[in-house]
Amino acid sequence: MLPSLKVGPYTVLALADGAGPFFSPRSEAFPDATDEQWAAADRFDPGALDADGRWWLRFRAFAILGERGVTLVDAGIGPADSPAAAWAPVPGVLPDSLAAAGIDPSDVDTVVLTHLHTDHVGWAVVGTDAARPYFPNAEYLLQRAELDAINPLLRSRLVDPLRKTDQLRLLDGGTALRGGERVLATPGHTPGHQSVLVTSGRERLAVTGDLLVHAIQLLHPALAYAHEMDPERARASRERLLRTGDADTLHLATPHLTEPFVTSR
Repeated sequence: MLPSLKVGPYTVLALADGAGPFFSPRSEAFPDATDEQWAAADRFDPGALDADGRWWLRFRAFAILGERGVTLVDAGIGPADSPAAAWAPVPGVLPDSLAAAGIDPSDVDTVVLTHLHTDHVGWAVVGTDAARPYFPNAEYLLQRAELDAINPLLRSRLVDPLRKTDQLRLLDGGTALRGGERVLATPGHTPGHQSVLVTSGRERLAVTGDLLVHAIQLLHPALAYAHEMDPERARASRERLLRTGDADTLHLATPHLTEPFVTSR
């Protein structure tokens, strides 16, 4: 049974793609964190630390099932030859997770790429000699600011194939999706980072992308992460998301924490 959370008419499924250590010590990733802050984070998410003291990440995507279609948020680490192979535990198992959810790649009508780091786009386009979108009927959504900052490798491996099939749609800020969800611009981690908000009444769920990579950022949102391109903008985006609107309940769907769903309030 896949981890899931129901918000009104929506069912949000956590789709595992892999798990493995981060490529550098967590103390380098969060150089300003205190011993007390680490202790609190470890109590909150003990699974983020392995037996050797390494930061242990989960790599996952999320499927949002609604009355008007299937939205996938992010595309994991990808197959063995994906751009994430240099550091992530490829091959990922996202195809198996989709199958377990009863979702065929052709069922997905929208793919929201929160940003263009390699562990979030791995299954978006597959194949090297004959690259093709893995989700043949989906519109792929990306912030224009993210595309403007893309590296050449991902332009040829990801963007060019999506443009060839006319499946790439560029966004400029917040946008309502046809399934009823909403994309939020949450820049800072990268220039065009975006998150997805699902709302039903006074209950909300935010698929955070890398706005939250570790529990320490949930407990201390102002704490800078070394791999944020603009730490100050990332802090502002994180704090804004955590106080989003007048919802009585805010759930967070996170790609890298041990538990995929966390209730903030």
